[in-house]
Amino acid sequence: MPAATQSGHGAQRLSAWVGKFTGPRRSAVAFAAGGLSVLAFAPVFASPVLFLTLPVFVWLIDLDPNPRAAAWTGWWFGFGYFFFNLFWIGEAFLVEADKFAVLLPFAVTLLPAGLALFWAAAAAAARSIWQPGFARVLTLAITLSAAEWLRGHVLTGLPWNVLGYALTSPLPLMQSAALVGVYGLTPLAAVVFTGPLVMLADRDAGAASLWPRALAVAVLPLAILWTYGAWRLTEPQTFLPDVKIRIVQPSVPQREKWLPEFQRRIFEDHLALSVANPAGTRDDLAGITHVIWPEAAMPFLPLEHPEALAAIGAMLPEGRMLITGALRRENTAADGAPLSEPKMFNGLMVLRDDGTLSALYDKIHLVPFGEYLPVEPVLSALGLKKLTHGRGSFTAGMSPRPLITIPGLPPSAGLVCYEVLFPGTIVQTAERPSLLINVTNDGWFGNTTGPRQHFHQTRVRAVEEGVPLIRAANNGISAVVDRHGRVLQSLGMNVRGVIDSQVPAAAAISPYARFGDLGLAILLLVLAALAWALSQETRR
Repeated sequence: MPAATQSGHGAQRLSAWVGKFTGPRRSAVAFAAGGLSVLAFAPVFASPVLFLTLPVFVWLIDLDPNPRAAAWTGWWFGFGYFFFNLFWIGEAFLVEADKFAVLLPFAVTLLPAGLALFWAAAAAAARSIWQPGFARVLTLAITLSAAEWLRGHVLTGLPWNVLGYALTSPLPLMQSAALVGVYGLTPLAAVVFTGPLVMLADRDAGAASLWPRALAVAVLPLAILWTYGAWRLTEPQTFLPDVKIRIVQPSVPQREKWLPEFQRRIFEDHLALSVANPAGTRDDLAGITHVIWPEAAMPFLPLEHPEALAAIGAMLPEGRMLITGALRRENTAADGAPLSEPKMFNGLMVLRDDGTLSALYDKIHLVPFGEYLPVEPVLSALGLKKLTHGRGSFTAGMSPRPLITIPGLPPSAGLVCYEVLFPGTIVQTAERPSLLINVTNDGWFGNTTGPRQHFHQTRVRAVEEGVPLIRAANNGISAVVDRHGRVLQSLGMNVRGVIDSQVPAAAAISPYARFGDLGLAILLLVLAALAWALSQETRR
């Protein structure tokens, strides 16, 4: 990069200012830029902040003499990014503070520190083939995109706030997720937000002539994405005939959820909410075909409590169904032999109007340390335990994820809590669902940014798959979302109530649902070709 001078224009002066920092102060700048980048995501959606923070990332790498130094810069930027993205995880350790509060400082620092390694690797890889000019923007976009994809897959993955989510608000921009998914939006985001300021800072003279090109780098892609999204949103809305659902949001405080003295009250509250309309007037489910309760709605094992199943049957009019998040236990193997250690499952149950089980889905993507302990014998011996209720780890359900057959509804995919975060893994069989049902309990994370970010990422899954989504959350946000990510009805955080709604119909299969991450691969190849061509031109 040509030297920036104090007499240059604003971009050059900013680049020069960044270049003044050395040692720990440079690390602090990287950390601050990464942390500030979080404003681009839910619930703030201030994505223009990336026009500043990502160029700072490039200028810091410019000053690194080798890939090892760039990795250090990338780690600090990533640590700030993930620390402020995931600080709300600490709330879960305060639910049973007497047991887990001592682990809070480790949770809110070690997880971001580990995830920051992906950004460190991206910076090091980019620096190893760093070229002057715009080619380095494309190179960093490629390595960041690869790192974000790996973050969503390595060691069960955690694709929380992948950079591509910065291009999923407002709603017209979100529609491009139907083409390439959020992973495919990541290289576009990296180029759009990084390019303009870096281009303007790269020359000492002729800056005025660069403005059209710098603006085009940002405006042209965004205009194309917006135009496609606006066109897609003109598709007519259709609903499933003869279907009307009631979503129950009980807003049970997580600290009370598993205390024995509250179990009956919590169960009875679910029943009472189910037979009243959104105005609070009892209607005994008149006109409602399906009731949906959130994750682990009953603070006990319902299949082992016949009186609870009988109460559910008494609540449901003839032909109506209850879809509920629930825990269950298996004491015997498939051949009927008793198990030495019972298996626990977290999943979805569909119950008929007589309280009997109609269908079942067991969660297949469990939360590390929340629902199971990795290398459990070792960590248990050290005194560690999972956060969720009950002894021992949960067992993952059958893979690939089977669809659920629910009378009165089209084939449906059940998604428990954070299973909905993983692009490209929602549908795992040849048969496609026409409805996504997500039950969750975000009460673990308090009234923070976490539940709001979770809900936004849930909406993007509906767009990627072209399939509407029903979401029942304990403390919020419960909603009905159509195939375009539009929120038709919702209940906010810590609101106790119900939603009555029709169910939107699915669209034709989206390009992303058909081809998966092929779009990402094509985009990366195009960027690689452009970066190579620009580097050759620079050499000439």
